[in-house]
Amino acid sequence: MKNRNNILNIGLMLACFMLYAQQTPAPKQTEAITIMGATAHIGDGNVIENSVIVIENGKIMACADARVVKMEARGRQIDASGKHVYPGFIAPNSTLGLQEIGAVRATNDTREIGSMNPHIRSIIAYNAESKIVESMRPNGVLIGQATPRGGWISGTSSIVQFDAWNWEDAAIKVDDGIHLNWPNSFTRGRWWLGEDPGLKPNKNYAKQVDDIHMFVAESKAHVNGNGDKRNLPAEAMKGLFNGSQKLYVHVNDEKGITDAIEFAKGHGLNNMVLVGAYEAYKVADMLKANNIPVLSQRVHRTPNNDDEDYDLPFKIAKILVDKGVLVGLENSGQMERANARNLPFQAGTLVAHGMDKEEALKLITSNTAKILGIDDRLGTLEVGKDATLFISEGDAMDMRTNILTHAFIEGREVSLESHQTKLWKRYSEKYKAGN
Repeated sequence: MKNRNNILNIGLMLACFMLYAQQTPAPKQTEAITIMGATAHIGDGNVIENSVIVIENGKIMACADARVVKMEARGRQIDASGKHVYPGFIAPNSTLGLQEIGAVRATNDTREIGSMNPHIRSIIAYNAESKIVESMRPNGVLIGQATPRGGWISGTSSIVQFDAWNWEDAAIKVDDGIHLNWPNSFTRGRWWLGEDPGLKPNKNYAKQVDDIHMFVAESKAHVNGNGDKRNLPAEAMKGLFNGSQKLYVHVNDEKGITDAIEFAKGHGLNNMVLVGAYEAYKVADMLKANNIPVLSQRVHRTPNNDDEDYDLPFKIAKILVDKGVLVGLENSGQMERANARNLPFQAGTLVAHGMDKEEALKLITSNTAKILGIDDRLGTLEVGKDATLFISEGDAMDMRTNILTHAFIEGREVSLESHQTKLWKRYSEKYKAGN
């Protein structure tokens, strides 16, 4: 009887999995595809009004102006006249695939216990069957950086594409960098304990920074020494010391940013990226002088402080770009996984507040690819790069007109269906029937 119950339970689990699992990933590209007539937004600031794009064996073989270059169509032909083609959008600093349901602890693989965890690898927790990941594709978000959370040093991130059987198939760049959460120099009082909710200096700031300095110094000593004992956290820092990994520093306040820059210089960590960096615009000249890029925090938010312009979050990225800083957009914060699909519309908000449209596009394509170190493969529609791109009926940064007709990851045409599109179709039919 017990065995029969176990068999029934397994059968129910498999049935639920089949009902709710992501669509089968697209097969490998087998024939050439020619996209004709679309307005091609290259991703580097250039636009081709009447383009011809050939993709074959997962790569872009041609991307040219059809009015200038005479080229025979190869393989399957897609008439995209009146439509737009873009490189796949990239979502950095994301927990997509690491947590499915916020209220269900068993689905949360975003963090580990402990404060110094450089040896924790987010890639092995990445869930390629995530239904949230699936819902990114209909908006053109095809690539992401799976990033851990928690502690002072959270662990390593990895870059994945959003149509795969498992994390091994999804991986584009494994363990690209280590994430450091810099201490806040100011804290807010706990109003629920009757404290003043206003900002006040963090009395533990100096000790917290010293702890990070000490850990990095001891890790470097271990890596450079000949110790017999294994020290996994210290050994995981080796990539920072030899420059093969990036140091992503999550920090927002001006003092924290300047202290983090001095910290990185002092330890010879030259491959540094600021993440969030709300007050980076205050030290933009320093960032430019030190060649430090920024993954600027989400645009759709309210200001942090009462005395700031109401539209400051809409302008921060433009201020940095105008100062010559390399900027990408990230979307961490409340409901960050579901909101990641709105990344192109956050770029569109920057356009509404003064940024050139093609410059804003770079913040979710070529700029982010450069920051993550994947610009040799992704970020622009250029010959030799991965054929990770999509066709939209209209402006991809406008939520009213970004309606995808085709999407490709490494030349494979991926499904644009998700549980959300299925529900939309279901209830659209009900509305039309008048029931």
